[in-house]
Amino acid sequence: MTLDTRYSNHPDDSKHYDTETLREKYLIEKVFVEDDIALTYSHQDRMIAGGAMPVNKELSLGSMKELGTEYFLERREMGVINVGGKGTIVLDGKEYALGFKDGIYIGMGTKDIVFKSDDKSNPAKFYINSCPAHKTYPTVYITKDMAVHRPLGTQENMNKRVVNQYVNPAVCESCQLAMGMTELAVGNSWNTMPSHTHERRMEVYFYFELEGDNVVFHMMGQPKETRHIVMHNEQAVISPSWSIHSGVATSNYTFIWGMCGENQTYDDMDNINNKDLR
Repeated sequence: MTLDTRYSNHPDDSKHYDTETLREKYLIEKVFVEDDIALTYSHQDRMIAGGAMPVNKELSLGSMKELGTEYFLERREMGVINVGGKGTIVLDGKEYALGFKDGIYIGMGTKDIVFKSDDKSNPAKFYINSCPAHKTYPTVYITKDMAVHRPLGTQENMNKRVVNQYVNPAVCESCQLAMGMTELAVGNSWNTMPSHTHERRMEVYFYFELEGDNVVFHMMGQPKETRHIVMHNEQAVISPSWSIHSGVATSNYTFIWGMCGENQTYDDMDNINNKDLR
């Protein structure tokens, strides 16, 4: 298991970052590593994002010095969505089978977490978001059909999409984690437009189903001081609360979003008129 630490920074600092530094501070370039659990610890609201990819062996999620706890979820909660082949998560001895785009919310206090793949030729890819928690809520298995589905956007604006809310108050209780998956329709490329910020929550985007040589231009920065990061399939990006987070790609794609912070109100955002972007 590996853990990469990313520290918080003032928004004025990012105005001076070159491409290499922007990627170093915000891009999670390698989410899935064969037979490993690869995690990134962001000091933005102490979100942990990453992936578990069991191929030839089972993977057990242990604690680490950075958490200062006896086990990983002693003071944390977690959301997981499988973006690979069929697999199983074992939580304190209880098994949950996760197919493609199935998810699960795991409450604080779960001690033993094991990830397994059904077929090593088509391994499971468990995408993980975890944040601090103050109370134990029940673990909830969440298929894509069980999520709240919100159609948004238009074909004319190239942002026709469906927002699938997995870890959401309408689906399951959590302390502060919110998590879901947005799928863009064929012929659409813009997500999260018009742009917005939400000072009350940070966010991590994980882009996948980006076929071949297609790329995403992920937009970030303050509304009048924007930057972009070019992203490839199965990469993630950290979005501080002061930053916009939207993107446009060379094809349609899917992305998983995870948030934590002051509230769980999905629509609590500060929208920005396109004319005001710089």
